[in-house]
Amino acid sequence: MISYKQSRKILKDSKIIIKDEIVKSSNCINRVAAENILSKSNNPLENNAAFDGFAVNSKDTKNLKKKGKLFKIIGVVSAGDKPSKKINKKFQTIEIMTGGILPRGFDTIIPIEKIIFYPKKNPKFIFVNKKIKKHQHVRIKGSDFKRNDLLVKKGTILQSNHILALKTLGISKVKVKKIPRILFFSTGNEITNKEKIPSWKVRNSNSHYIESLKENFLFNYSNGGILRDKDKLIFEKKIKQMLNSNIDIIVTSGAVSAGKFDYVPSVVKRFKLSNYFKGVAIRPGKPVLFAKIKGKEKAIFGLPGNPISSAACFRFFVFPYIENLLGISEEKPFRAVLKNKFLKKINFTRFAKSKINTTKNGNVEVEILKGQESFRIQSFIKSNIWTLLPSGKSKFKKGSIVDCFFPHHPNKTF
Repeated sequence: MISYKQSRKILKDSKIIIKDEIVKSSNCINRVAAENILSKSNNPLENNAAFDGFAVNSKDTKNLKKKGKLFKIIGVVSAGDKPSKKINKKFQTIEIMTGGILPRGFDTIIPIEKIIFYPKKNPKFIFVNKKIKKHQHVRIKGSDFKRNDLLVKKGTILQSNHILALKTLGISKVKVKKIPRILFFSTGNEITNKEKIPSWKVRNSNSHYIESLKENFLFNYSNGGILRDKDKLIFEKKIKQMLNSNIDIIVTSGAVSAGKFDYVPSVVKRFKLSNYFKGVAIRPGKPVLFAKIKGKEKAIFGLPGNPISSAACFRFFVFPYIENLLGISEEKPFRAVLKNKFLKKINFTRFAKSKINTTKNGNVEVEILKGQESFRIQSFIKSNIWTLLPSGKSKFKKGSIVDCFFPHHPNKTF
């Protein structure tokens, strides 16, 4: 049995290649950028108005005193109007709407609320009696993004805010990593897909739980069905088929411990493997298995069958592996103050079902819930966070600072 830290190193060293593809930027939600994405244009494209008002040349206001000066109104510019190439004369002004492009010869805007019209009825002029600073209420060309500025870093999980930026800056297609394909098998004679069951059967929940994570944890899901206790040779056949298919990872639930029908480890070991582990000093999920097929871009995970063990092992083994394949920066925990004391075995890493909240003072607190056994789903329903308690320490006092991970989606940015 190895430590959780050792298992994570093996996973990092067992990377399989996930190829790239080009997709429309409008369809890139939850895809991972395969390269740095650069801006194709300036933003704003030209100097434009940040307010409704009147555009003037700031130089024309440089020496104005209380006596002031009348500026002749020569027209109106709306957002979307093609800029005029006409060179404007001194002491002229033009009405401009928010988003309108500043015409040549104008470099600043007086907001409409501060305009003094002359005459008041059917005005032909505005009255200006003080110096107006250059670029007042003007959105400067390229002040947000300049052409070829870095827009999105390689390895970024693209979200709706990125799509807004990509479309704004004229990027219609992006190169992303292909979505890893997982083939999932439940195992055991006791597992059933029926709703009404006798007491000696177990409803197949793990497959539905893992499938429900596919959007948030960046994988495509295929259900391989249920492998029965006698299906050892069928499982071996499924692995052979996987080697010549588009499946990247096989994930099983159950049949990884030391029982008579726990055949997943023995079948996996029949194949040539470049990396392998079976058994990690963690709870829940100690029997977890991983294998990288030698000479192939294929991997296998064997998760324990108990629901919470399966959920924890997917969260802390399979997802970090997918994260590495896609070139995403290693997920960082966010930290919280432990609300209650907790004891565990010193040499084990513990994934604890927990509940996080904020105090009246704005502090983030986490409570490790009662009912940590791997068969108990009531505490999992009440939880909204995993607390990761590392090996090397057995006593965690109230007030300790601990690492936390969301159960159903990755930590984004902390």
